[in-house]
Amino acid sequence: MDNSFYLKNGSVLWNGAFTPLDMAVEDGHITALSRGHPNEKGLPEVDAAALRVLPGFLDLHTHGAAGVDVNAADAEGLRTIGRFFASQGVTGWLCSVLTDTPAQTLWCLEQARQVIEGGPCGRAALLGVHPEGPCLSSEYKGAMPEHLLMHTADAELFAKYQKASGGHVRYTTLAPEIPGVPGLIPRLNAMGIVCAMGHSGAGYDQCAACVDAGVRSVTHLGNAMRLFHQHDPAIFGVALERDVYVEAICDGRHLHPGTVRLYLKAKGYDRVVAVTDSIMAAGLPDGSYKLGVNDVIVENGDAKLPNGVRAGPTLTMAQALRNRMAFTGEGAETVSRLMTANPARLMGWAGKGELDVGKDADLVLLDGDYQVARTVVGGRTVYTR
Repeated sequence: MDNSFYLKNGSVLWNGAFTPLDMAVEDGHITALSRGHPNEKGLPEVDAAALRVLPGFLDLHTHGAAGVDVNAADAEGLRTIGRFFASQGVTGWLCSVLTDTPAQTLWCLEQARQVIEGGPCGRAALLGVHPEGPCLSSEYKGAMPEHLLMHTADAELFAKYQKASGGHVRYTTLAPEIPGVPGLIPRLNAMGIVCAMGHSGAGYDQCAACVDAGVRSVTHLGNAMRLFHQHDPAIFGVALERDVYVEAICDGRHLHPGTVRLYLKAKGYDRVVAVTDSIMAAGLPDGSYKLGVNDVIVENGDAKLPNGVRAGPTLTMAQALRNRMAFTGEGAETVSRLMTANPARLMGWAGKGELDVGKDADLVLLDGDYQVARTVVGGRTVYTR
């Protein structure tokens, strides 16, 4: 079987520390972790000498990469993104559909369904869809096209989207102040959709009520939202106070390194989820690109709309790991959980995010400079340097 092997001589991230362990993988799952035991079943061997072995990275919020924009991507375009992500250590991802027309959104969902149900096959696995919108604030729309935003929540539209996707809408972003959103949240949860709040100017009480209704995360905390004020902590205050996950874009532009440290101090290392929020320019040089219906100009790696509003990053997950190590002074064994165990827990992916017997064999092997040397999805190597 091409999804079975014996990994030897690696330093495996296990129980929070890098440990010299050998790993047996059979039929896409980890079946043994041992020290110095022979390869009793004669599995094909992978020599991981001088490499660190981590759970594969999980990106819950990305709009594209490698010249492909999710909103315009057909099935092959999504596969292209997945192949690029594999080179950055990503083993699973959600495609984030920027607010668009219902017709275009339905088309995007159909493309994603084809890829998800076709399996990973040589790339990072597309694990679901994240519609970012359309129930978002006009004032805090960021790069969202205002004329496509909805100002009243519509449960039937989400049900239509979920049906079109084959049940693969896994995550969505909502603004608490949009009429009908608090009542929509439990209905979306019942559809299997994890709800986040963001792109919002809502006050503290509105946001707290949405957490009580079932919101479990906050989208790119600190960006495209009303910020903290001592008299009304707003969405930012609720995000830090309540037991929800918070997304963080660790590119050094969307968040100052000190802000990242503040989030980790306030939330702990178990409630921050690293995302790229990347656009199609990720992995490419400066130039002109698209983000949904928007034109984007990238200069010195910084993506902005023509009016100067910052658009999505050109960040990759591999660079995000190195950035967080630099921002915090902590090792990969500590900061990697923001892109492995934490997103897996948020999404309920019990087999992912950790390396242990019975878990999925989704791995990234890093060299001494924390560059990606190999990526494995379901026991199959999908990238080697």
